Amino acid sequence: MARKELRLQYTGYIIFAAKLIGVATGLIYQYMIARATTSQEYDIYFNLNDVLAYFTLLAAVVPFWVMRCVARGKEGATKTGLVTNLIVSIIFTVAYLAAIPFILPALGISGNYLTLYLVASIQIVELYLIGLFEPCLQAITPQAVGYGLLVQQVSKVALGYVLIIQLGQPLFGMIVSTAIAIGIQIAYYSRLLAFEMGQKVQWGYVKEWLKGSLANIYTVIGNQIANFVFLLLFSLGGEGSRGIYGAAAIVVNVITYSSFLAFALYPKLLAEQKSEDVTVSLKTVLMFAIPMTAIAMALSYIVILRMELLAISGAGIVLAILALDALVGVLSGIYGSVLFGVDSVDKEKLTFRSMVRSKIFIAFSLPYVQSAITIPATYTVLTTYAFDQPLLAALSVCIINSIVRAVMFVILFVVVRGMMQVSFPWRSVGKYTFASVVTGILLYLLPFSTSIAITLAWTAIGGLVYLAVLMLIDKETRNLPKAILGEIIKRKSSKI
Repeated sequence: MARKELRLQYTGYIIFAAKLIGVATGLIYQYMIARATTSQEYDIYFNLNDVLAYFTLLAAVVPFWVMRCVARGKEGATKTGLVTNLIVSIIFTVAYLAAIPFILPALGISGNYLTLYLVASIQIVELYLIGLFEPCLQAITPQAVGYGLLVQQVSKVALGYVLIIQLGQPLFGMIVSTAIAIGIQIAYYSRLLAFEMGQKVQWGYVKEWLKGSLANIYTVIGNQIANFVFLLLFSLGGEGSRGIYGAAAIVVNVITYSSFLAFALYPKLLAEQKSEDVTVSLKTVLMFAIPMTAIAMALSYIVILRMELLAISGAGIVLAILALDALVGVLSGIYGSVLFGVDSVDKEKLTFRSMVRSKIFIAFSLPYVQSAITIPATYTVLTTYAFDQPLLAALSVCIINSIVRAVMFVILFVVVRGMMQVSFPWRSVGKYTFASVVTGILLYLLPFSTSIAITLAWTAIGGLVYLAVLMLIDKETRNLPKAILGEIIKRKSSKI
């Protein structure tokens, strides 16, 4: 595939628009699962994803280096990465199939669910393939990732409706519909990367990647160790605790979609290191992330997923805290892109020693610092104060995780500040915050509703109010429609 200039804002607008459409499809899908499952089954739904995560933890290891090679135009990198990731995925699928009969009893899960967990193994291979294709596309034509995500979401909802609702198989239907939808997404990505796949495998790359991958493995293991708190929550928090946390996390995950507005920042920094690109990305992302956080905190999205949470008056607090945590996560993503894009550890010759001495390795070590704090704190709280108390357990875990992740962001911010002088758009962020506060207060005062239609209507009103207030106080926002149109026209002109 021919390489073209990466357009920072155009790519961001395309992917963000696709993700917003995906919000509707994702909400419908989660609504079907939440309403079709019992509290125990809903916990199993999240636990299944937690367990799978331990066997897909290497899915992004090799692609991390493949994407950097593709962005720099190295021939054969995509196909070599595909073969490598496929081999790794098969190894982990076999390991999963051998281990899952022993994992379930250890977690206190009935053997009746064994077949369900076994069928889910197909997602391991799929996630390794997606983990390779998306970084490659990010380096070449990043907006295509948005289209692929949309294809997957629409397919999943259509298949889920048949299997979950019509056939009455919520958990099995979830696994099958997800697997088929990801398969369709993989087929779409394969077609886009057909040219790259026609190149020769360059096994020499693998040697270099493996040197650097020791550090990647180090960080992904650290991330999975940090996620151990969710297994503690499932085991010690009582029935429904993981479901409360999971339902809130699904809602606030929409906030993280705003980070896709800076999707092209990382590969663009690899090609040309301009600090103004980071400032533009910060302004663009936070213009949407801040109001999305305010709206998520003001409305009862968690209740429309699971009606029984109406009886748990504090469930909304979990969502509010996780919404703020998601906003911090969005900022961490931008600064992480700067760190990885600016660091040139692999530009010449990559060695393990140079990797350990790089700023990237500092970022890779942060999950271990996080785990060293969150796991002991979570275990202590769940065994002494919140044992078998679902709401208190979920609330405790989200507070602990959120505080520690905020501290990790501060460390990341300090590291990045020493690598590149980034002008933070404080004035613009102040305007976004003011408009978001006005929007949040208005939505909070509106009548409480558990209806999806009414809640979505309130959401639309909130979005309009935010834009109206922001347009009154911010000139750049008033010029935004013109700027977006200009990006689209410029994109079309470049194709002629």
